[in-house]
Parts: sequence; C-alpha cells; structure tokens
Amino acid sequence: MRRALANASVLGMLAWPHAATAQAISFTDVTGAAGIDFIHENGATGDKYLPETVGSGAAFIDYDADRFPDVFFANGAHWPGDPDGGATSRLYRNNRDGTFTDVSAETGLDLRMYALGTAVADYDNDGDDDLFVTALGQNRLFANDVVDGRRVFRDRTEAAGLAGPEEFSTSAAWADYDNDGDVDLFEANYVDWSIDDDILCSIEDIKIYCTPESYPGASLRLWMNNGDGTFTDRTEPAGLLDSTSKGLGIAAFDYNRDGWSDVLVVNDTEPNKLYENRGDGTFVEVGLLAGIGLSEDGIARAGMGVDTADYDRSGHPSVVIGNFSNEMLALFHNEGNGLFVDEAPRSEVGRRSLPTLAFACLFIDYDLDGWLDILVANGHVVEVIQQIQPRITYAQRPHMFRNLGGGGFEEVTDRLGADFASERVARGASVADIDNDGDLDILMTTSGGPAVLFRNDGGSRQGLRIRLEGVDSNRNGLGARVTVTAGGDAQTQTLRSGSGYLSQNELVLTFGLDDRTTADRVEVLWPGGTVDRLENVPAGRMITVREGRARTAEVVPFRN
Repeated sequence: MRRALANASVLGMLAWPHAATAQAISFTDVTGAAGIDFIHENGATGDKYLPETVGSGAAFIDYDADRFPDVFFANGAHWPGDPDGGATSRLYRNNRDGTFTDVSAETGLDLRMYALGTAVADYDNDGDDDLFVTALGQNRLFANDVVDGRRVFRDRTEAAGLAGPEEFSTSAAWADYDNDGDVDLFEANYVDWSIDDDILCSIEDIKIYCTPESYPGASLRLWMNNGDGTFTDRTEPAGLLDSTSKGLGIAAFDYNRDGWSDVLVVNDTEPNKLYENRGDGTFVEVGLLAGIGLSEDGIARAGMGVDTADYDRSGHPSVVIGNFSNEMLALFHNEGNGLFVDEAPRSEVGRRSLPTLAFACLFIDYDLDGWLDILVANGHVVEVIQQIQPRITYAQRPHMFRNLGGGGFEEVTDRLGADFASERVARGASVADIDNDGDLDILMTTSGGPAVLFRNDGGSRQGLRIRLEGVDSNRNGLGARVTVTAGGDAQTQTLRSGSGYLSQNELVLTFGLDDRTTADRVEVLWPGGTVDRLENVPAGRMITVREGRARTAEVVPFRN
C-alpha cells in the first residue's frame, strides 16, 4: 500500500491501475513464408564445449535506409579441424511485401567466425546504421557504406583500433557515455575459456556442459569513440576493469536520471554489476548498494538477458533480468532514490518463470494499450535435464506477461496462438515492425536450430512510432528520452542499443495509445539537453524527429 500511495502521487491523472480487456492478438509464425531459412550452427559434436550453449543473437537493422527493418543473424561455426568450416552469419533484406531476400554474400556479411551477439548504431554519424559483432575470438566492426552504387559492410575492425584482445564476448551496447555526440561501445565478456583449457563435467555419469563457476571471469570492456572513426580502450582508466564478472547481458541506461549513461552487466553466477557514470569519464560500481547485484536472499543468480524501461510510469527506468531455472525472473523496480526492489517474487512474473530458464527478456507493448509488457525467450542448456529434474524441460515455451498497470502482470502466452506458445530452445529475441502496420513483430533465435519470425496479428488499438535523428547528439539519438502524452496519460521510453540477449531491436520507439486517435504532445529530450515538442500528433503514424527541428518532423501513415 505504501508503494501504491507513493506512485499514485507521481502518476496523477493516469488510469491506474489499468486492467483493460486483452485483445484477440496472435503471433503467427511467418518464417517460411518470409523466406528466412537461418539455422544456428553451434558446432556441437558431443564434446560439450561451453560456448555451444550461448548463442545466437540477431538484429533488426535498416541497412538500406528504406524504413523497413532488415534482419541480421550472428552465426557460430564448426570447431577447428572440421573440413566443412561451418555455416555463415546471414543478412536478409526486407522486400517490403512480407518477404525477405538473403543478401549476405553481396553485402559482405557472410562471415565465417564463431559469432555470438550483435549491436547496431551509426558509430561514424554518416546516416547509415553500422554493425558490431561479438564472438569467441576477434570481435568485428562493420561500417555500412555505399561502394560502386551498392550497399556493403566493410570490416573496419583493425582500422578502428578494435583488433584485440580476443575474448569470449557476448552482449554489446552502444551509448554516448561522455555526451560528446558520438557513440561509444560497451562489450560484455563471459569467462576465460579455450578448447585447451576445457573441463570435463558430468551429473550422474551424464556428460554435461560445465557451469561458468568452473572458469575464471572476464572484465567488461569500454571502447571510447574518438570521433574520427577510431576507438580507444578506456576500460581501466574509466574504473571498469574487473575480471570477476561473467557477463552475458548488458544494458546502457541512465538509472538515476542525471543525464549520463550508466551500464549494467548481468553476470552468470556472480553478482550483477551496476556502474554509475560520474560524468567525468569514470564509473563507480554500485550494484550491491543499489540492491540489483543479488537476489532477495543474497544469492548471485545465473543471469542471462536484460532490458530496462519505465514499465509502471513512475518516471524511473526499472530492470528485468532473465535467470536460470529454479531462480525465476528478476523484476527490479527502480525506487527513484538509488535503490531497486525485486518485485518478481510477489508477482505472477516470478511464480510463472520459476521452472523456465530465461535468456532474452524484453519490454514490449505488444497490444498497444500504452503499458509495456514483458517478453521472455526460454530454453535450457542441458539436453537431458528432464532426466535429472523431471519438471524441467530442455525446449521450453516463451512467456508473455501482460502489464495490467499498478505493477501487476498476468501471463497471456496461451492466448497468443499455438505458434507462439510452442516449445523451443530459445536464446535471442528482438522486436520490430517488419511490415510498417504499427504493431511490433518478434524475432527469436534458438540454440543449434532455426530462427522464427512471428507476425503480430489481430490488434485494433492505436499506436505511434518515433524515429530520431540526432544533430548535436549522436545520429541515432541513443539515450534520448521520449514522452508521449495522450488523454492525460504520459508514458516515457528511452532509445537504447543492445536488446534483451545478444540482440538488437529496431531503433524506433513504439508507443501504444489504446483507443486514442491523437497524442496531445510528443516531447523528445536529447542527450545534449535539447528539447523538441510536437503537439496534436495523429495516431497511426511514423514520426521522424530531427534534433532541433520538430516543426519539420516527417509524418508517414502506417500501412493498413
């Protein structure tokens, strides 16, 4: 009750709690019809090498700037010595008619590397979205360029100063941590592992993958953008060097609303680390003090994916973290005073997620009612887990927790169609509006199996989508905070790079307006402090706001 009264004073006129009737929405598997035939290669041959359990990630990236999101898949490879050499990463161009075409070879992204994750941003501020790919080994940076009239991705890793060290890198995120107008790069690293140092583990004489507790940890890494196409490793000077981490998820977000991007590293069997940006180029770790490092009972959980959002309209970004089976999701509510409280154990989010192993987790307003829901991609890492724990399965159903307002959620997975509710060994997940009809579709990857693309069908609520173009700020507008007010209700989202787990959402913000046909106001607070406002914006539109030029915003209706 104390929390309810405190939040009520902040929320003012909002319809709170919110419990509108759910719509008859389904997520339809359109993978085959769309022409996407990606299958993840993890190299598994029975040796149970730890990296086989980790991948893969995927990104929505509008590489050809036609306002229709294309799809990139990071792929693994066969282990050294295999004559086939393994598969390649893949890029599929959106044909704008519900289908996609594989353009991996012609764009230079048919990569043969043990790729794991990816993050998208325009790192050189030239108007084209570029691609960073994490790997077991050398991470790689690809600049999106036009060469002889063709769109290609050129490997700029060495030229940019990013060639080395070779690590076991997982999730990555771009963010302008020093507010100088160009985006810097945070990469999470997992453990110090190699084939030569691999350890044999088993349960009841069954060979299994070792837990990360068997290996030394690895530090987060920060690459500062020098503004000339090159980067400098600032990990140690920034106070981020810490080899006790075992990072799988990463989120760059301004947790204390002071105007500087902080970074959260979600660790596997080690405390999560929250690095607070001091605004002078350095960070201080506050995870334990803030209450986000451990579970309620003081245990370091096996954390995987992470997302942040103001899901309850309190004005402060909260955090959802995917954890191992028998550990449940973490839903850390931001109290606004530097502290987080895990609400999952007291909610359906915690109870329903206890038996599942969560990798990707995302805030997504799937039904456009104006309240951010929670999507979770699940799948175990032990194929024979059911022989050991009968109630835990290897392939698992996803979760969709519908936001009821007031901090309440209900699981609606069964209501979203048989395609969506099927069991998979899922890993990455990302969201985008693939057909420009105004609602969010879902892409999900699996370990050693096919990806699946779900189209959002059946909704009738109104929405508004906001695309940003920075001028003094970074070109993508990463870190910009957008507030949409309609009918007295205000909701805020922040544009971020790096999404869920190893993956990347489309760099467009989607706001549900429920049954309202107009947004009274759209306000954009840019990282540099500039504020743009638009009044009386009609729903059913994609709005492109250029920093400092709100009056000339581009307005494009959704497709019917």
